[in-house]
Amino acid sequence: MKKAIILIGPGFEDSEFLYPFYRLQEAGYAVDVACWSDKPAAGKYGVPATPTINLENLKASDYEVVVVPGGHESPDRVRQIPKALALIHDMNKNGRIISSVCHGPWVLVSACVVKGRRITCYKGCRDDLINAGALWIDEPVVTDGNLITAQHFRDNPEWMRQTLLALKKID
Repeated sequence: MKKAIILIGPGFEDSEFLYPFYRLQEAGYAVDVACWSDKPAAGKYGVPATPTINLENLKASDYEVVVVPGGHESPDRVRQIPKALALIHDMNKNGRIISSVCHGPWVLVSACVVKGRRITCYKGCRDDLINAGALWIDEPVVTDGNLITAQHFRDNPEWMRQTLLALKKID
C-alpha cells in the first residue's frame, strides 16, 4: 500500500492537518502521523492528533509523500528535530513528494531543500525563505517538481489537488 507521513508538533493548524489526512486516505494512502512524543498533540483549536509513529523511527524509503502543516508553533518545533529534517532531506534527494502549507515551509528551510526552488508560504515566512535562497512566488499554490507549497488553509483544496497530481506522476 502507498504510504504518506504527516509531521506535526503541538499547535498545528487543525485544518492543514485534517484536510490532507483524509484526502490522502481517500486517494488510497495509508497515512502515518509523526511527532517526537507518543502522546496526542493538540492543534491550535483543540483537534487531537495521535501519532502512529515516533519521529525517531522514520525512514524516507517507507513513504511516497511527506506533509508538513503550518500553524506557527508546530513547524517551529518540528524544524528543531534532526530526524525530521533528515527525512525531508532524504525524501527530496530521492524525488519523493514534499507538500507543505502556511508556516510549514520553515521546516523545509531547516532541511536545506529550498535553495533555488520556486516556493510559496504564509507571507510572514517569506523573508526566511528568500534568505534561504528560495524563489518566493506570491501565489496560493506553487509546484516545483516534487515540492508543493501553499500559502494558507483557505488554499487546502488546490494544495491537495496539486499534491495528488504530483503523486500520480511518480506512480
